[in-house]
Amino acid sequence: MEKEAILWRSMGDNKVECIACERRCKIPEGGHGFCFIRKNKNGKLYLDSYGKLEAIQIDPIEKKPFNHFMPGSYVLGVGTSSCNFGCLFCQNHNISKEREIKGVDISPEELVSLALQYKVQGIAFTYNEPTIFIDYALDVAKIAHKQGLFNVFVTNGYMTPEAVSEMKGLIDAAVVDFKGNGEEKFANKYEAIVSNENIKSSLLEMKKSGIHIEITDLIIPKVGDSLEACDKLTKWIAEKLGPDTPIQFTRFHPDYKMLDYPETPMSTLVSHYNVAKSNGLNYVYIGNVPGTKYENTYCPKCGTELVKRIGFSISSWNITSSGTCPKCGMKIPISGKVSNDFSYRDILVLR
Repeated sequence: MEKEAILWRSMGDNKVECIACERRCKIPEGGHGFCFIRKNKNGKLYLDSYGKLEAIQIDPIEKKPFNHFMPGSYVLGVGTSSCNFGCLFCQNHNISKEREIKGVDISPEELVSLALQYKVQGIAFTYNEPTIFIDYALDVAKIAHKQGLFNVFVTNGYMTPEAVSEMKGLIDAAVVDFKGNGEEKFANKYEAIVSNENIKSSLLEMKKSGIHIEITDLIIPKVGDSLEACDKLTKWIAEKLGPDTPIQFTRFHPDYKMLDYPETPMSTLVSHYNVAKSNGLNYVYIGNVPGTKYENTYCPKCGTELVKRIGFSISSWNITSSGTCPKCGMKIPISGKVSNDFSYRDILVLR
């Protein structure tokens, strides 16, 4: 399917500027942006992958990973072809590096019906960068809200203020993934972007728009594990987004064009955890290392274990019905009522 895109402007002479992501591609007639799926046809921008999904899967919200939004719930995760980044370590490179639009045609109405059929609580736009197919995502989100479902983005955050403005009131939460602590030299070489500063700007815009924010930071040995950069990033998060902003430092697993790099040592991840805590962040986690205490949520005031997790499952819940620590009464900033069903489901719908 194709549909005329939102978030573009005419530049004259049948040339257009895409204003969905911060690449702001200037596209001549017949051309396409970096993401390949947003194309100029007769002086108008079209999303060529509208409704064509390459991945559909039911996941626990903790797999996205959200630790402070609708805990214990399940989402129907969907993704399309291509991406606006050029990450050399991408674990979804089978779809994100596509230069041919593939997948199954599913209209927004059909997707929401599928979500209701599988009895999930929300829809996640994930697997590849949702900003590039924001047109479809927002059409789905409108229908999903009417059916009582929530909507989340799993995103690199490289979006324009105009895109965030369109998301307001439709996208309930976003997990934004930094890589390599947001270092510019890492972004240039391994992600094919100029700078991560635009990601920080979009985070501020999302916060102002009332979108729940969580952050992940992929730590890659040798090239993206600087504690100095971690110190700088986590200080910025604490100051600009607030000390209650959850952050998860994620273990790197070799993939795509970085198969000769090792997995991130646990000691490196713990060092990052400690830096973030020392900079005043209250809710710090380590991901992709199941079975450690660093997956759990603790009260920042008295240290009580509040939520125990194993991988993507919640094994115990110790927060009161009013959302406070049972020992000291501190309010814990977790959005949404916890599900009573902690059983793990991971259902492949389409991949």
